[in-house]
Order: sequence, then structure tokens, then C-alpha cells
Amino acid sequence: MSTFTIRAARENEAATVLEYIKKLAEYEKLAHEVEATEEGLHEALFVRHEAEVVFGEEDGVIVGFALFFHNFSTFVGHKGLYLEDLFVLPEKRGLGYGKALLQHLAKLALERHCGRMEWVCLDWNQPSIDFYKSIGAVPMEDWTIYRLTEEKLKEFATSK
Repeated sequence: MSTFTIRAARENEAATVLEYIKKLAEYEKLAHEVEATEEGLHEALFVRHEAEVVFGEEDGVIVGFALFFHNFSTFVGHKGLYLEDLFVLPEKRGLGYGKALLQHLAKLALERHCGRMEWVCLDWNQPSIDFYKSIGAVPMEDWTIYRLTEEKLKEFATSK
């Protein structure tokens, strides 16, 4: 019987974090959008502490990861836990590892006095949507995410 454990990423594992980001991007058909570098991730995660990563391991071998950070809800009046990425290797899905990673983050959110936990999911990813609904997550159907990319940020910031 396999043993599944969850642990925080270590400072020397920026390359592994990047590897899992790329695996997720491939699954989401967005590999062409990955600009992250090992050096940049090391700086952001382990020097500036802008986000955190946990790895899920089966018998000591990494099979999944979650990258998250804190946001703040003015309506709730507390910080929240925002899950940026969750990924389990395709051959390891259905074993409860994704659920275990989410439960780990939910417990962490409660320990840190977060008012809620949020994430986004691609509209076409029905297996994930079904999974999220099965654990009680509610889609925010009245909200649309807006984004300014780096180039648009520069244009807007310097416009008159």
C-alpha cells in the first residue's frame, strides 16, 4: 500500500516547481505561456516569500503540487488563501491526492485565520469542475476575471 504525504517545497527545489508548472501548463494547453524561470521562482518563493508551494509525495516521489498565496477580502475583512495552481500527475489521479492537497490547504487556511479559499478553473475542465463541486466549492458565475498583462500594464500606467 502506498503512502501519500504532503510537505512544503524546499529552497533547492525551484527547478521541480518549474517542472510541475510546465506539466500543468501542458495539461491546460497553455505551455506556450510559461515564462517563469527557475531563478525567478527561487527569488519569489524562497527569498521574497510571495507565494508558497507544497508537494504531494507517494512513497517519497513527487506526484503533485499546489502553489498558493494570500489575498485579502474587504467584504470578509480577512485574508484569504488563493490557490494559483493544483496539479496531480495524470496517472495518479483518482487516488484522492488532489483532494488531500486541497484539504491540506483548507486546514492551513483555517490555521492562518483566512476567511475563505479561492481558485479559478478553466471552463472546459469538466473533471476538475465536477471534483470541485463535489467538495462543496461554488462557482462564482456572476464574476469575470480581468487581466492586464505586462505590456498592457506599462501602456496603462504611462497613459494620460
